Amino acid sequence: MECCQCGTCCVAPDISSLGKPPGVRCRHLGEDQRCLEYGNRPEVCRGYRPDELCRRISAPTLEERVARYRALFDL
Repeated sequence: MECCQCGTCCVAPDISSLGKPPGVRCRHLGEDQRCLEYGNRPEVCRGYRPDELCRRISAPTLEERVARYRALFDL
């Protein structure tokens, strides 16, 4: 599966190496839902791969996708 560049993985989970708590937009996520620091992103971000979870949380808006992600993991 290819990344649909929805931005959910840059908002929903925590990214401790960036001090980003779950549900908070990463400071490196641009308005186009793309990483502004893609070449220098942390190892944890490099490990994200689109999978079935992306399909399960699919929704029209970033806010809805994040809400579905958080509900799925009880965050």
